Amino acid sequence: MNLLTYFLSYITNSPKKIFLAFFLCFSFLTGLSQNQKTADSLKHIYYSDKQKANDLKLLEDIAINETKPDSSLKYSEILISHAVTDSNLTMTYRGYIQKGAALRMKGDYEKALEALFTGMEYVLRANKAVDVASLYIAIGNVYSLNENSSNADLYYKKGLEIFRKEKDSVLLGKALYNAGDEFIRTDRLEIAENYTQEAAAIFDRIGFPIGKAYCLGNLGRIFARAGNDVQAEQYLNNAINLLEDFEDFNAISVYLTYMADLYMEKGDEEKALAYAERSLDLARKHNLKDQISASNFKLSQLYEAVGDSARSYKYYKDYITFRDSVTNLESIRKMADLRTNFEVSQKQNEVDLLNQQRRYQKNIVVAAVIAVGLFMLLAVGLYRRNNFIRRTNLIIQREKNRSEHLLLNILPEETAAELKKNGKVQAKRFENVSVLFTDFESFTNYSESLSPEELVKSVDFYFSKFDKIVEKHGLEKIKTIGDSYMCAAGVPFPVPDHAERLILAAREMLDFVLEAKQQKQDRGVRFDIRLGINSGPVIAGVVGLKKFAYDIWGDTVNIASRMEACSETGKINISENTYKLIKDKYKCEYRGEIEVKNKGKMKMYFVTGILKEKSVDVV
Repeated sequence: MNLLTYFLSYITNSPKKIFLAFFLCFSFLTGLSQNQKTADSLKHIYYSDKQKANDLKLLEDIAINETKPDSSLKYSEILISHAVTDSNLTMTYRGYIQKGAALRMKGDYEKALEALFTGMEYVLRANKAVDVASLYIAIGNVYSLNENSSNADLYYKKGLEIFRKEKDSVLLGKALYNAGDEFIRTDRLEIAENYTQEAAAIFDRIGFPIGKAYCLGNLGRIFARAGNDVQAEQYLNNAINLLEDFEDFNAISVYLTYMADLYMEKGDEEKALAYAERSLDLARKHNLKDQISASNFKLSQLYEAVGDSARSYKYYKDYITFRDSVTNLESIRKMADLRTNFEVSQKQNEVDLLNQQRRYQKNIVVAAVIAVGLFMLLAVGLYRRNNFIRRTNLIIQREKNRSEHLLLNILPEETAAELKKNGKVQAKRFENVSVLFTDFESFTNYSESLSPEELVKSVDFYFSKFDKIVEKHGLEKIKTIGDSYMCAAGVPFPVPDHAERLILAAREMLDFVLEAKQQKQDRGVRFDIRLGINSGPVIAGVVGLKKFAYDIWGDTVNIASRMEACSETGKINISENTYKLIKDKYKCEYRGEIEVKNKGKMKMYFVTGILKEKSVDVV
């Protein structure tokens, strides 16, 4: 029985259950209700019946049941557009909640939170307490995935407090499940077990098996972390069996990796590998991108544990490649290769050293029997050992140099030096900086129709050229976010003509994009582009303990992003701050005051040409 059929039979038992069933379908969109078969059936109705084109409930059901994040995002945005046009507050914030869920599945946590907080504005206007609480839980879920435990706890507590006041056991059960999931992640197992057991009891009482299945799976995770393997295996198997009825393959794939861990701890390597392979096959079959990456990583760990370095390396490479299949940053792949190559060389050094020691011991035995040759054999042994140490040191130094070179490709030289010296980087304020954002038009539509390889090739074609332009003008590349490219002038070293440098770079980027689209000589998709620039103060530095990245923050960055969003195809849109700095050098078209999200109206200008040539010294 699929999830939709289950709910139809559920609500016929009692009129009082109609709202509960409907809201369960809605509230579990954060991870407990996707069903691709149902989504495909609903899409067939949507496209075959023209009268259904503006059916808000149908659009919501499609978005909820879609297992593909990009497709779920597409239909949630259509829902929002129609709901806003119809002034339907309820369906508007439901659209934003589903948009947040889709972005969360894509791993874009910042945009997911932005969608959810926008939805909160509509919920507060509708003044519905249970919906406010549900949004609190959804926000807590995103913070939990982003490993921000303090914020996750805060929003879970807010949601649970409202649900307990409303005395609605269904909504409380869902909230307890999500809060318990966060406490598992932070290893607060006693609280996690209490919350999850309470949620399971609620779902069992109201007859909601998929909710109970998720609770059983999480209890299995809790017992596994607590070292109770027998109970862990029992609960995980029960969860998998229940979820198979609902074809919830993402959750099944996750729980299969936990089964692999359990059997590895028991010493049953064959079963452990079989469970991990099953998890990977299931994720590949249903194109579960995050789980494909996670299953590859699990297999890499298992094969490393059994001593099969070749297979471990293969699955680790697949994990790295698939994890970055959209951004596909070359530097990350090099870093993975560098780490593996260095580990292989270290293993080989250990083998060589062991062989050398064995030969040395043999020489000692022979020397004890043949006293005449003792001095010669000892001298030869020492010479070869010293030669081996010298070669080993050369290998280590070469790998160290490669690592430092790669670090300089990721961070500015001054920042990299500070990081190596102190283990962290002190954030700095720069008063005069210009920030550029670019974005490709209709990138999401192309991403749905192209293979990952074709998409990555097309994006790399543009970003490789952008990198050369950035280096040419003495700018600093900050990062790429999907199809968005971000760079700045004036960091990490202040320059007086930061705005002019950035305008020159932006014009070259735009010319390159236009020329590439006209010629179309190289294979791959060609895009149109929007560009936006703002100038002002920023804070710059490196955050976190892993995967270091140089980044900048502040209102200047946010406004630069808004300039790009408010730009038009093939145009460079600049703020008034930037216009004041370059107005004597460039021709600009005043666009008037344009409404900017969370900023009100702001003056904007298109850069249309250059008033006079100016040479810029590049540092």
